[in-house]
Amino acid sequence: MKKFRLFTFVMVLVLSLGGTTAFAEVVKGSASVGVFNRYIFRGYEIGTDSIVIQPVLSISYKGFSITHWSNIDSTQHATQSFSPANGDEKSLNETDLTLSYTYMSDKFSLTFGYIYYGTKYTDETEELFISAGYDVITKPILTIYRDITSYPGTYINLSLSHSEKIYKDITVDLGISASYFIGDGGYWKTYKASAGNYTGEKYNAFHDGTVKVGFTIPVANNLSVQPVAQYWFPLSDKAKRTVNGFSYNPNGKLDDTFVTGINLSLSF
Repeated sequence: MKKFRLFTFVMVLVLSLGGTTAFAEVVKGSASVGVFNRYIFRGYEIGTDSIVIQPVLSISYKGFSITHWSNIDSTQHATQSFSPANGDEKSLNETDLTLSYTYMSDKFSLTFGYIYYGTKYTDETEELFISAGYDVITKPILTIYRDITSYPGTYINLSLSHSEKIYKDITVDLGISASYFIGDGGYWKTYKASAGNYTGEKYNAFHDGTVKVGFTIPVANNLSVQPVAQYWFPLSDKAKRTVNGFSYNPNGKLDDTFVTGINLSLSF
């Protein structure tokens, strides 16, 4: 809770300073809300058979950014990765805080950051990350995330994306991504059939892949609507494996999954 009080103080301070002309010229912000048919995190299905609402607020200043993200599930249900204590009820079950700094040089960008995951469905945790991108037609971005608290491990993700105008200022937005996961904490031991429990080798595998397609439709000054569809899938047998009915991966097996929804975004 202290982290979120600090976040609130910082946001109020930033918005207050934004009233000055000099500061307002360099501070940027965005707010959005997404509504989707399920919540998928790195291939793991957290919310399903309901509506999830995901509001986001972000402020940046001279390369520094602070972002607040939440997930609200209209009706919680158990999934292969989530067993809610109180099912069949509405819940604000995750609130994340991201702090980052981005260095730009011509078409190259390098971002360093910290993420606090305020999750109700599992232990809260923290990550550090570094991301490198290059502004060419496919916009490749390589990001490495390192959990430093509850679930020590490294998640490596490579993504490609491209937007193309199709009518006036309306764009079609395409994206693909692939990841590799390296679990090195005790939590990541896999299911061992001979022992009947999670005492096997630590989970280490090509993990999840995604294919995304959407549209960005401007509806007013700095305001746009973005319908989107995503296809998530496991990248290896280890990621989707079950052993005697149990997931080989202690966090739950990955399935082929479709996500559809819409974002409403405002920049300021």
